[in-house]
Amino acid sequence: MASFEIHGGNQLKGELIPQGAKNEALQVLCAPLLTSEKVTISNIPDIVDVNKLIGLLQAMGVKVEKVEKGTYIFQAKDINLDYLTSDDFKSRAGSLRGSVMIVGPLLARFGVGYLPKPGGDKIGRRRLDTHFEGFKQLGADFNYDSNAYFYEVKAKRLKGTYIHLDEASVTGTANIVMAAVMAEGETTIYNAACEPYIQQLCKMLNSMGANISGISSNMLTIKGVKELKGCFHRVLPDMIEIGSFIGLAAMTGSEITIKNVSWENLGIIPTIFRRLGIQLEKRGDDIYIPSQEHYEIESFIDGSIMTIADAPWPGFTPDLLSIVLVVATQAKGSVLIHQKMFESRLFFVDKLIDMGAQIILCDPHRAVVIGLDKKYPLRGIQMTSPDIRAGVSLLIAALSAKGKSIIHNIEQIDRGYQDIDIRLNNLGADIRRIG
Repeated sequence: MASFEIHGGNQLKGELIPQGAKNEALQVLCAPLLTSEKVTISNIPDIVDVNKLIGLLQAMGVKVEKVEKGTYIFQAKDINLDYLTSDDFKSRAGSLRGSVMIVGPLLARFGVGYLPKPGGDKIGRRRLDTHFEGFKQLGADFNYDSNAYFYEVKAKRLKGTYIHLDEASVTGTANIVMAAVMAEGETTIYNAACEPYIQQLCKMLNSMGANISGISSNMLTIKGVKELKGCFHRVLPDMIEIGSFIGLAAMTGSEITIKNVSWENLGIIPTIFRRLGIQLEKRGDDIYIPSQEHYEIESFIDGSIMTIADAPWPGFTPDLLSIVLVVATQAKGSVLIHQKMFESRLFFVDKLIDMGAQIILCDPHRAVVIGLDKKYPLRGIQMTSPDIRAGVSLLIAALSAKGKSIIHNIEQIDRGYQDIDIRLNNLGADIRRIG
């Protein structure tokens, strides 16, 4: 098991280019299954979860050609449907969460989809009901083998219908959209997720010949088409990585420019960091964060304590709450962090408390952070990364801390962040990969 050894306290300086968006890549990589023609996708991040999904697609029979770093051509001309019930499929698909999004396109094009219980972060219950309820409403038969943890959907012909999602699930919306694009008639999806990832997927599908309207809203209308063709698609920069870099700059008092951020797709993210007192400037399509000795958390208008909570887009993404929590530990003032979506995502705060942070974990969903205003730096400790976002949050804490920190299980960080140690070391960090 690999680890990071971090010597904290260094100020960083320079420019960072964000990787392609992990959450978008996991969706759009499944879209080539909808056509036999070639699909070219660029700005694909070189991270563990994405590479696992590409390997799974290859094992299914998709021809994959690497054009250059981050750019691939996919052609799903000869899919081996028998492979989908093999032990190798169950092993590969069960090792990552993103495998769930192969089911919609397989069902749309081949009338059948299989899935073992998918892996991913251990951050509480992450049910799949929304996905399969949507497939059933489109006319698919559903079967779940609870002993083997194996899902199966089949349909001779999907038919468009009105679907009101029970939750605005990003992956659920993506899966149902891909299932519906070739269904007979018209499908309406209400309470659809409308994150930039979904917007990008819908734009990509339209460029393949789909007929999707209502993009960027929570009501999507899909008129079924008979077939889809190839296309070119470019993945957006990763807004979660961009938010991570903003938090890193604040915690370490660093002057950092984040290049080509696709500002119009960041939503409320810059506003939330400004509420923590972090100065940042929009320079063209870049974000400039000046070196700050201190940053102070705002209060609400009536003087009450600031609350930062996650919400479906265009609200604040839950993937950045761990970063916000860490950044608040060295701010002036207090804040209540309310993680509504996942019930185990705040449990990593015990490691921050061991580092000297002042945090009260109220329950699995809420934590009060009393900022230290950088008067008392965090201290380096040994810790283990429980999931992707907590892992990079602990890395940011360690980079700001006094002394040496060791973070074990950094495979979790590698699942979502491309060459993070190399890129930060180039700016003056001291991160060593060991083990």
